[in-house]
Amino acid sequence: MNHDAYDDNYIRSILNNVKSIAMVGASPVNVRPSYFAFKYLAQRGYDMIPVNPGHVGKALMGKPFVASLADIDRPIDMIDIFRNSSHIMPVVEEALKLSPLPKVIWMQLGARDDAAAEKAEAAGLKVVMNRCPKIEYGRLSSEISWMGVNSRTLSSKRAPIPTQGMRLSLNRTSFGGGQTAASDRAAKNKTETT
Repeated sequence: MNHDAYDDNYIRSILNNVKSIAMVGASPVNVRPSYFAFKYLAQRGYDMIPVNPGHVGKALMGKPFVASLADIDRPIDMIDIFRNSSHIMPVVEEALKLSPLPKVIWMQLGARDDAAAEKAEAAGLKVVMNRCPKIEYGRLSSEISWMGVNSRTLSSKRAPIPTQGMRLSLNRTSFGGGQTAASDRAAKNKTETT
C-alpha cells in the first residue's frame, strides 16, 4: 500500500463501514484537536470510545474514558491514534492482541510509523497514516464546502447541514485524488527536525 497518497474509495470504504472507533489519546480539554475530532465523529453517529489512562474516571461527551484498548468491553472497528509517531508501535501491538481484531488502524495528521503500518497490514488490518477522519469525512461528504473549503468533490446538490447523529453520504464524486500535500510536507519537516 502506498501510504503517501490514498485513493478516495479506500478512505470512503473505511468511513462507511466502521461503526465503533477507539480514539487513543483523546482529551476532554475542549481546545485540543482530539476533542474536536471525537465530538465531530460522535455527532456523525460513530460509537466513540475515549482511550487515555490520564483521564480515567472522566467522560467525554458522556463516554467514559478507559485506560487501554484491552479495557474496552466490545469489538472495535477502528483505532484512531492521536499520539505522536514514537508512540504508535505500542498502540498497534496492543491492538493486535485484541479479539476480535479491529479492521483499521488510523494515524492522525503528523503521525506516521511505517513499521507499525507494515505489522498491522501483515495481520490483515487496513491502515491510514497522516490523515484525520474528521477532515476526510467532511471532505468526502462535501460538508466541509459549507465553510468555503474546496472539498474536491462534485455534486449538483449541496451537502445538507447535518443534525445531531446524522451520517452524510460519502458517495460524492471526487477528483484530484485525496492527496494533502501540505500535511505531507508538514509531517516530513516535523520528522526531519526531530
